[in-house]
Amino acid sequence: MPSAPINEDSHLYLIDASAYIFRAFHALPPLSRASDGLPVGAVAGFCNMLWKLLEELKGDERPTHFACVFDKGSYTFRNDLYPDYKANRDEPPEDLRPQFPLVREASIAFACHALEMEGFEADDLIATYARQAEAKGARVTIVSSDKDLMQLVTDKITMLDTMKSKHLGIEAVYEKFGVGPEKVVDVQALAGDSTDNVPGAPGIGVKTAATLLGEYGTVEELLAHAEEIKQPKRRQTLIDFADQVRISKQLVKLDDNVPVETPLEDLAVCDPDPVTLIEFLEKMEFRTITRRVRETFEAEGVLEEPTQGEVGFDKENYVCVRDFKTLEDWIARAYDAGVIAVDTETDSLDCQLCNLVGISIAVAPNEACYIPLGHIDPDHTGGGDMFDADPPRQINKAEALKALKPLLEDKAILKVGQNIKYDYTVFARNGITLAPIDDTMLLSFALHAGMHGHGMDELSERYFHHTPIPFKEVAGTGQKQITFDRVPLDKATEYAAEDADVTLRLWQMFKPRLHKERVTTVYETLDRPLIPVLADMERHGIKVDRDFLSRLSSDFQQRMAGLEDAAYKAAGQEFNMGSPKQLGEILFGEMDLPGGKKTKSGQWSTDASQLEYLAAQGHELPQIILDWRTLSKLRSTYTEALQDAINPETKRVHTSYSMAGAQTGRLSSTDPNLQNIPIRTEEGRKIREAFIAEEGNVLISADYSQIELRLLAHIADIDALKNAFKDGLDIHAMTASEMFDTPIEGMDPMVRRKAKAINFGIIYGISAFGLANQLGIERGEASDYIKAYFEKFPGIRKYMDETKAFAKENLFVKTAFGRKLHLKEMGSKNGAQRAFAERQAINAPIQGSAADIIKRAMIAMPEALAKKKLDAKMLLQVHDELIFEVPESQAEDTIKLVQSVMQKAPLPALQLSVPLDVEAKAAKTWAEAH
Repeated sequence: MPSAPINEDSHLYLIDASAYIFRAFHALPPLSRASDGLPVGAVAGFCNMLWKLLEELKGDERPTHFACVFDKGSYTFRNDLYPDYKANRDEPPEDLRPQFPLVREASIAFACHALEMEGFEADDLIATYARQAEAKGARVTIVSSDKDLMQLVTDKITMLDTMKSKHLGIEAVYEKFGVGPEKVVDVQALAGDSTDNVPGAPGIGVKTAATLLGEYGTVEELLAHAEEIKQPKRRQTLIDFADQVRISKQLVKLDDNVPVETPLEDLAVCDPDPVTLIEFLEKMEFRTITRRVRETFEAEGVLEEPTQGEVGFDKENYVCVRDFKTLEDWIARAYDAGVIAVDTETDSLDCQLCNLVGISIAVAPNEACYIPLGHIDPDHTGGGDMFDADPPRQINKAEALKALKPLLEDKAILKVGQNIKYDYTVFARNGITLAPIDDTMLLSFALHAGMHGHGMDELSERYFHHTPIPFKEVAGTGQKQITFDRVPLDKATEYAAEDADVTLRLWQMFKPRLHKERVTTVYETLDRPLIPVLADMERHGIKVDRDFLSRLSSDFQQRMAGLEDAAYKAAGQEFNMGSPKQLGEILFGEMDLPGGKKTKSGQWSTDASQLEYLAAQGHELPQIILDWRTLSKLRSTYTEALQDAINPETKRVHTSYSMAGAQTGRLSSTDPNLQNIPIRTEEGRKIREAFIAEEGNVLISADYSQIELRLLAHIADIDALKNAFKDGLDIHAMTASEMFDTPIEGMDPMVRRKAKAINFGIIYGISAFGLANQLGIERGEASDYIKAYFEKFPGIRKYMDETKAFAKENLFVKTAFGRKLHLKEMGSKNGAQRAFAERQAINAPIQGSAADIIKRAMIAMPEALAKKKLDAKMLLQVHDELIFEVPESQAEDTIKLVQSVMQKAPLPALQLSVPLDVEAKAAKTWAEAH
C-alpha cells in the first residue's frame, strides 16, 4: 500500500474494529453462510458499515489515511498491573469466534490496514495513532462509540457512531461524563467499570465522580484531601480504597505512546482492488452488498469484466449444429479455445445401454452449441421448421463422430464435464477415448466436500444465482415423459448447450481455487486419474448366475412364509408383516412390551434398533420380525433386483460408482449397489456365490486387513497398536489382553468379540448405549469398557480431543493425503447435530485416508498389470476390497502383483508407521474368494 505524509490537510480515520464486531454481533440478526453454515453475521455488518462509510466519505470528506484496529489477544500490560482486569468477561460466543479472522480478511479486501499488537489493546493503538496525527495538525475521526475512547476527544479528534450516524465531540463527552475529555480518565478511575472489572471506589458513580472532580480537579488532588470530604461514607471509601482508585486510573488511561510497527504515514488510503473485494464478498455469499459494490465499480469504470456468474446466460447465442460446415467451424473454435466443456445427451440414464442422441460443446460463456445426432419424430407433432413431418435434419452420427474424434482425443485440448465419467463411457462405447479430462463435480467435491451438494443445478444456483432448465421442462414427467431423442431441436439445443455453458463457467471458477485451498494434489492425484479407471471397471461388469439367484430368491420366499406363520403364532393373530403401524400396535399396544416410544406421527417406533433391544431382552416376536425383514430386503434388493440388472448385451451386471457421494471420499456403488451385501451372515454369503467368473477364469478378492485400525494406530501414534501390527498379532486379542488382563493363549472368544466391537466402535465414535446394544450388555458395563479402553490407550483419547478441537476451530478435518472434509455442524447450537459432527470429525480422517489409499491402489493397478502382461480386469471395489477377474493360469502371479501394489499404495506421499496387510484369494465365486 502507498505511503503519504501527514500534515494539517490530512484526515485520519481509525476504526475500532474489535468493538464493532461485538456490537454488530449482538445488534444484528444471526446470519450463516448458506454453503456451509459458517456464522457470518458480524462480518456482514462490518462489511456493510465499511462500504457505507467509504461511499459517504468520497469527495472532500475522503480521508487521507485509514485503518482498522483490532485486539491481538486477551492478555495486555494491564493484566500485569491488575491480574483480575477483565477477568469477569465471558468467552466470546461460539458463533462469533470464527468471525474474528474473517473481519481481518474483510479489512484487507477493502484495502484497509488491519492493525494489532501483542500486549496492547486496540484502544491503545488508536490512542497512539490519534495523538501522532493530532501533533502534526491532522484531523482524526475514531469510528467507535466506546466510552473508553472519549478521553482522546479534542477539537481535532472526534468520534463517529456509525450505528446511529452520530458524530461525538467535546459536548458529547460532557453529556456522558459531566466533565471534559481531559477528566474522563479520572471519572472512570473513581466510578470503575464492571464490564472490564476495573474496581474504582465502591459506591461512587459517574455523577458523583464528576461532582468531586469539579471541586478538587484531579483524582490525585481528591485523594490527597480525602479526609476533608464532608460525607462520612464517601470520605471513608476514598481513604480505604485510595490505592484501588490509583490502580484503576492506570487501567483506564490509554497508552498513547505504543511503539507501533506500522508508521502513521503508511496508513495512506488506497482504493480496494475490485476483483479481490468482489471475490471476498462472493466467498462470504453476501449477495446484496456484492451487487452494490459491483454496480459501483462498473459505474466508475474500474471493473473491466464481471465474473462468470455475472455475465448472464444469453441462450439466443446457442447454436444448433445441423450441417457439416457449421460443425467444422465449431471444431476450429474448440481448438482455438484450448479448454472446452463437453456434454452428451442420451435416451437413457444407463450409460452401458443408452444411445448417443447429441453432443453439446461450450468454448466460452454464452458460446455453446448442440450437435443433434439421433433425434426422431415418429408422431410428426414437433415444433415448427426445426422439427417438421420428416425426421429432423441432422448430421450423420458416424460422420460427425469421425470429425469430432481427433478433437475429443487431442491431448492438447482439455475436455471439461460435469460427472464426466458418464460421458467418458458413452464416448468409449462409440469408439472415442475422451482425454484429457476435468470434472466440475469432482472439483467442487475436492473444494467443498461436506459443505453442499455437487450437482450442476445446485452449483449453478449457488454460485451464479442461475437456475438451469429442468429436464422435466423439455421432456415432461411421469407417463408423459419422453426420451431425449424425441425432444424438439429448439428445446434440446437450449437445454443441452446451457448445460455445457454452466459447466465451463464452473470450471473457470473452481479450477483456480484448488491451489488457494491447497487441494490441488488431492484432485490431481486421487480424483481426476480415477475417472477412466472406474469407467473401465463399470464397463467390464461382473458375471452373475441368474439361475442361482432365482433359486435363492425362491428359498428366501419360502423361509419368509415360515417366519410369517411363526410371527402370527407369537402375536396370536395375523397382521401385515410389512406394516410398522400394525406391528407397533401389537408389540406395545396389545403385548405391552417395554421401551416403546412414538414417532412424530404418533405411531409406535419399530425401527431396527428398537426391535434389536426387545430381542436382546428375550422377546420372540421382535426377533422373528428382524429375521423376516432381513430376508425381505435381501430378496428385493439382491436376489430379484440383480436378475433385472443383468445387461442383455453383455450378460453381466454393471454397477456405477459415485465419486462425490460420501463426504469422506469413499466410493459408493449404485444401480445396483454391490457394496452393502452382508458378508457376516449366511444369507449374504450365499448372494455372493452368485457372482462368478467366466469359463477358464477365476475371481480374485484382495482385501486390506483392518486398514482403519492400522491408520488409527498411525495417526494417533499408539505404540501398543503399532507394535502389535508390526508383530503380526491378532489385534483384537491383543486389545482384549491389554484391557481385561487376559492371556491371549486360550482366550474366551466372547472376550475377543468385546474388544473387536470396541476397536471398531471407537473409530465411529460409538456411545455406551450403542456398545451395550451391540454386545447385549448393560450400559454401565459398556461405559466401563470404553473408559478402560481409553485408559489403556490414552493416545486415542488425545487424538480424539485434538481432532475435535481442530474441527471446531476450522470447521473441517483432513485425511492423511490432504483431502478436506468440511463439518459445518461443528459450530451448531443443536447439541445432537454438534455431537454427530464431532463423531464425524473423529472418523473422517481415518475412513477418508483408507478411501484415499485404495483409490491410489486402483489408479496404479492398470499400468502395473499391463507392465507384467497380466490379463486381469479390475471389476469391483467394495470399501477395502478389490475384485478382479483373471485367467486361471495367471491367478498366482496376479495375486502377488495386486498385493504389492495395494501395500505400496500410500507411497511416496505417506510413509505409514504400520504395515498394510492385504489378504488375497482366487476362486470361482466371490463368496469363495473372500
